[in-house]
Amino acid sequence: MLSGSDILDVIRDPIVQTGVLAVIGAVVTRFVLRHHPTRRLVGQLAFFAALTALLLYHDIVPYQAGPETASNLQRVFVGLAKVVWWTNAAWSLISIVRVFLIFERQPREGRLLQDLVVGLIYVSAILSVVAYVFDAPVGTLIATSGVFAIILGLAMQSTLSDVFSGIALNLSRPYGIGDWLVLGNGIEGRVVETNWRATHLLSGANDLIIVPNSDLAKARLTNLSSPERSHGVTLKVRFLPTTMPSAMAEVMRSVLLSSDAILSIPEPGVLVTALDADSVELELSFRVADLSATGKAKSEIYDLIWRHAKAGGLCLASSAEATVAAPAPAKAEEAPDHRRSTPLRLLDAIALFDALTEDEKEALAATMARRSFRASDTLVEQGTVMTSLMIVRNGVATDTRLDQGRGTELRRLAPGDFFGEGGLLTGDGEPGTIRALTPVVVYEITQEGLAPLLRDRPAIAEELGTLLARRTATERHRLEQGHGHAAASAPGLAERIRRLFEL
Repeated sequence: MLSGSDILDVIRDPIVQTGVLAVIGAVVTRFVLRHHPTRRLVGQLAFFAALTALLLYHDIVPYQAGPETASNLQRVFVGLAKVVWWTNAAWSLISIVRVFLIFERQPREGRLLQDLVVGLIYVSAILSVVAYVFDAPVGTLIATSGVFAIILGLAMQSTLSDVFSGIALNLSRPYGIGDWLVLGNGIEGRVVETNWRATHLLSGANDLIIVPNSDLAKARLTNLSSPERSHGVTLKVRFLPTTMPSAMAEVMRSVLLSSDAILSIPEPGVLVTALDADSVELELSFRVADLSATGKAKSEIYDLIWRHAKAGGLCLASSAEATVAAPAPAKAEEAPDHRRSTPLRLLDAIALFDALTEDEKEALAATMARRSFRASDTLVEQGTVMTSLMIVRNGVATDTRLDQGRGTELRRLAPGDFFGEGGLLTGDGEPGTIRALTPVVVYEITQEGLAPLLRDRPAIAEELGTLLARRTATERHRLEQGHGHAAASAPGLAERIRRLFEL
């Protein structure tokens, strides 16, 4: 058995100490802290500093050749210690590179540059081991390998062109992952990956386009996501010259104000760009949060243009150059019949009442009352149980829910939208406070006026139940409430409506 002095000699042996420290450092940094990059870097640097101090304490200088007087066994052990030191030095530098790229918050974009730097670190470590451990002439080795490098470079000229182009693109960063690019040859798509050879673009048709880095470096490209993610959109609309252009522009500002899909900052704008005897042309400009939201925003704006134009008595002009194709009459005197009352025309514009006969619409219109609100007036407070259905005739209002001191906008109301159906049909309170952003005119349908209609047309209860279920789901989604009671289903709401009205 080993005596105490023998064990102490083993513990004091520099090779044993170096090996134990290297094993502990490798286990801690490679396994224990593998999912904590910052802590892993600190641990790696700490173990490297301790290893350096230990070797210098035992007169082993890793970056110098070993003494000539040492025995062969000593040279082997000293060489192993130096290899361990240079390996840890390479790992420490690599950890610094990786953590730096993570702090940059662009690890995927920096993959190519990261791989290049890591490769240079490993090559440098290997050459240092060759020079200071095996005492080999590194200069001769580099000169000999240069001949093979030239031969290999000529054979892989095209591939190397892609590699160095990729390095240049990663250093200059003209685009990043998620950016939408348009190339000079008409190719466009969203960047999903960059690697040593090529950049991968995902087109709007969900097709993967692989562009070699050398082609991309020489191409004229437009980054639609830079300098920021928001994207500008411009639409043109033409109206018959039946009123002043300034009044038309004010109606279009209400269109932009009532949209949920566009950004409020920077402020959207409306310009009158052309005027002639046949039409007035206006240009609507706004921004969306991301290029992918452009289609949704355009669809909503087109719908709002139609609704606000109808509410404001404007007629869309037909023209081959018009952005908005309109089934409007060609002459002002052919405008829709204004002899119908406003409540009737309002019922005509709402899909919920499409199934009603003319007599039923007239009976319902006779019960409707007109109410006006000024800008910033409160139409209804949150939690109020309404006994009337309010239909917006003109203007824009916002529905905001206050929850724990934080306000969340649920929706914007434009002409044709309505509120109060929850209290009227199921006895629920309003989910939010509704305030007027512009002067607002609403028409009120009372419970007494709607009851005979529901008794004659029970199918309307099904449609209202579906509408309420959809609106409840939308509100829960916007409030990000993943807990609590499940949203009521359309059949369940329809059943509550039947019970309330005794259908």
